[in-house]
Amino acid sequence: MAISTKHGSKKDSSDATTPLLDDSSTEDELIRDYVNYTGQPCKRSESGGWQSAAFISGAGGLERFAFRGMECNLINFLTGPLGESVAVASANVNIWMALGSIMPVVNGILADSVLGLYRTNIITSIIYILGLGLSTISVVIIPSNDEPTTNNAAVPTILQVLFFFSIYLVALAQGFQSSSQVFGADQFDRNHPQESKAISSFFNWWLFGLSVGVVLAILMIPYIEENISWGMGFGTVLLAMVIGFILLVLGYRTYRFALVHRDQKSPIDDAIYSTSQELDQESLRSLPEGKFQNHKSNISQSKYLLKNLETKKALGLLPIWCTTVMYTLAWAQAPTLFTKQANTVDRSIGQSFEIPSASLRIFIPLTTMCFTPIYDRVFVAIGRKITGNPTGITEFQRIKMGMTISIVDMVVAALIEKKRLEIARDHSLVDIPNAMVPMSFWWLVPQNVLCSFAYVFTFVGMQKFFYDQVPDELRSIGLSLSFGALGAGNFLSSFLIYGLDRATSVGGRYSWFCDNLSRAHLDYFYWVVAGLGFLGLVGFALLEKSFSKENVAKKNTPQPDSI
Repeated sequence: MAISTKHGSKKDSSDATTPLLDDSSTEDELIRDYVNYTGQPCKRSESGGWQSAAFISGAGGLERFAFRGMECNLINFLTGPLGESVAVASANVNIWMALGSIMPVVNGILADSVLGLYRTNIITSIIYILGLGLSTISVVIIPSNDEPTTNNAAVPTILQVLFFFSIYLVALAQGFQSSSQVFGADQFDRNHPQESKAISSFFNWWLFGLSVGVVLAILMIPYIEENISWGMGFGTVLLAMVIGFILLVLGYRTYRFALVHRDQKSPIDDAIYSTSQELDQESLRSLPEGKFQNHKSNISQSKYLLKNLETKKALGLLPIWCTTVMYTLAWAQAPTLFTKQANTVDRSIGQSFEIPSASLRIFIPLTTMCFTPIYDRVFVAIGRKITGNPTGITEFQRIKMGMTISIVDMVVAALIEKKRLEIARDHSLVDIPNAMVPMSFWWLVPQNVLCSFAYVFTFVGMQKFFYDQVPDELRSIGLSLSFGALGAGNFLSSFLIYGLDRATSVGGRYSWFCDNLSRAHLDYFYWVVAGLGFLGLVGFALLEKSFSKENVAKKNTPQPDSI
């Protein structure tokens, strides 16, 4: 393969259309807009692809192990050793998760405009490890008290400050997930026929890898924390993140690095563009002076219109993004209220083993692990034959299906909670706060399984949709919009819980979020979330029609490049 960098002879017009990269040697082909670890052009055979994605996916799975290991039992730590009420602890967890979900947007801006994806991953990893280290130290020092209380005066203020400071450092580092995911997707060339097909599979298998990390975390960490010590549990997630960081660094020599700014020059830019620029200049010199000026004006106008269209397109995603927040409101209940529900039911297996309440969430990632390969290999294949769409169904259809499942999930959760309250009343347990309701934990499995189905359809669909719709220069920001929706949903959940807790406890009545869940009414709250989810689904469906019409109109309109 040879890349011409000099202006050769122009015997005929066919020279101008000769490919600069020889298709017969695609393995040695240089990849436009990407460089390797030395800053030189990437050879396709020596960089990127699944070999690089494996390092990044491994680091991503360990990061999810660390985060979910901390998050899955956090509400029990807040209501136990820190002595917070259910309402306050739920709100605190939602706010913490909201910040963690919004940080990918901030980090996406930094990655796309300043740092680049790899540097962003390294910096967030270091912050991550610092936060996990400080949280482990604070948890070891804080007195252990597994019984829920409503008075945290026994915990020194300085230790509370240290603990919350450390977990918010972890929240600030949550940009790692989105930036590493985009970095993984960037290991596949979107302009290459074979590699471009692998991107959709990468997103699905990325989710599968994360689910493995989450499953292991939910199985291991709550058991360690409740049977050995809280310090050991937090120390385990710290170790996982350190290993993930090492794995990320080990793949350094295999990665493809995208240029941060498109106007940034790389060696391959000089090679590819020099010939085309010389040909353009020859063509321009052959034009009369007036036509030459008009041609330059048209080029400037074309660039301006293209930039304007890209900006409008990005802003047009905002209403769609707002409707997806209603889905994430339902997702926000899994690490908080679902876990507190599990505290009250019979979780025993046999006569000697009891499942930790936080470990019941195992059914969410476990279902994701089982369903993702089926979706990728079976559902997509069947959908492709029916619709002719390469991905089986459109991202809009995928998101709508997920939002519908999410509404059903909240309805099921409300009905199951109503059943739990009835059993508590039938057995005269409503005034015994810590009494176990004679109801098997299997009753709570359906709402967790449905939560997983909704996630696979909605969240992965959101990621692919926003990734595809934004300009190339904003891919990190586009992907992080889905995480931002999770953050907004957690903030909304926190505000709803706080407001409803105050409103429903007026006059000395039992709050919907009473610490004694047998006197609470989580079922009413789930109905509220289901109603808001339905409004979000209706809004999303209406915006889909508008978005589709605009795209059809744009296809029938001359593009700026043809002006």
